[in-house]
Amino acid sequence: MHSPPVTPPNPRIASIDVVRGLVMLIMTLDHVRETFYLQHQVSDPMDVAGTDPALFFSRLAAHFCAPMFVFLTGLSAWLYANPASGTRSATGFLAKRGAFLILLEIVVINFAWTGTFTPHTVYLQVMWAIGLSMLALALLHRLPLLLLAAIGAAIVAGHNALAGVAFAPDTWATSAWTILEQRGNLMYDPVRVRISYPLLAWIGVILLGYACGPLYARSMPAVQRRRWLMVAGVTSLLLLALLRTWNVYGEPLPWAPHETLLRSAMSWLNFTKYPPSLDFLLLTLGVGVLVLAWIERIDAGWVRVAAVFGGAPLFFYIAHLYLLLVAQRVAAAVLDVPRVDVDHVWQVWLCSVLLALLLYWPTQRFGRYKRESGKAWVKYL
Repeated sequence: MHSPPVTPPNPRIASIDVVRGLVMLIMTLDHVRETFYLQHQVSDPMDVAGTDPALFFSRLAAHFCAPMFVFLTGLSAWLYANPASGTRSATGFLAKRGAFLILLEIVVINFAWTGTFTPHTVYLQVMWAIGLSMLALALLHRLPLLLLAAIGAAIVAGHNALAGVAFAPDTWATSAWTILEQRGNLMYDPVRVRISYPLLAWIGVILLGYACGPLYARSMPAVQRRRWLMVAGVTSLLLLALLRTWNVYGEPLPWAPHETLLRSAMSWLNFTKYPPSLDFLLLTLGVGVLVLAWIERIDAGWVRVAAVFGGAPLFFYIAHLYLLLVAQRVAAAVLDVPRVDVDHVWQVWLCSVLLALLLYWPTQRFGRYKRESGKAWVKYL
C-alpha cells in the first residue's frame, strides 16, 4: 500500500520572499551607515545642499525598506488568513505577533543599538510600528476588503492634512498624538521614551497590503496579478509626479530648482519619512509593487539568494544588529579608540555586502528549520 504524497504545509510565494529579502539587504546598508559612518550623519530631512550625492542616494535607497516591509506584512497576513485549506481567523496570530514585536523592540533591539540594558533613551522604531500596526490589523481585518482598502488609502492620503494639529503640552491628547502622528518624546522619567516611527500612516500601509492579498490567491492568474500590480505602481508614480512637481500636496518640504540638475533631482526626491508623507509612500510603494510584478518573471541566482533573507527576515534583522554591535565594540577595542568609522560611502556598501555574506548560511539554516520543524513558536520569528 502506497502512502499519499506529502504536501508542504505552508508553501511560500517566492516573489514575496525575494522582495522582502531585497528590502532586508538594503536595510543592512543603512544600519551599517548608522554604525560605522556616524561622522557623516544624514539629517532628517536630508540636507540637499550639503549632503554628498552618494550618501544621499544610499539613504534614499533605504527609504524603500519600511514601507515595503509593512505592506508585505499586511499581504502575508491575508495569506495566513486564507490558506489553501480554507479561511481561518488571523486575529490571534496578528495580536500575538504584534505584541511580540513590541516586546522585541523594547528589550532586544534597543540593546542591539545601545549596548546597555539601562539606556538613557528607549527608541520606539520600526518594529514598534509594525507591531502596533499588526494589532490594529487584528482588530480591523474582518471588515470587507474594499472598506479596508478605502480606510488604508484615506489614512495614507489624508494624514498629511493633519500636520498642523497640536494639543496642549503634558496632556493625554499630546501623548496620543505623539504616538500617532508627531515624532517626539513620549515620556522623560524614569527614562526618556522617544517615538521615532509615528504610527498612523503605517496602519494605512498595512491595511493596503492586506487588501491586496487576493492578488496572490491560488485562483488569481499570474498574468492578471502582474497587470494589477503594474497598474497600481504606474498610477502611484504618475500621481507622485503630479503632486510633487507642482508642490500641490502630500509633502511638507517643497522642492526647488538648484544650481545643477543632480541637486535639483535630490531636492525633488527629498521626502519626509517621520511620519511618512504621501509622496514618500507613493514613491516607495509605487516602485515596490512594480518590483513585485517584475520579479515573478526572473529566475536567477541572485533572486534565490534574496529569497533566503526574505524567508527568515526577523532572524536576519536581529542577527545583523548584534553582529554590528559586536563589530563596532571589537574594532574600537583593538584600535583603542572610542568608536570606529569608515571614511567613504563605498566602504559602507562593502561592509554591508560582507555582513550579508556572513549571515547568509545562518539565515538559510534557520529559514529551513522554520519551514520544516512544525513548531508553533517558530512562526513568530
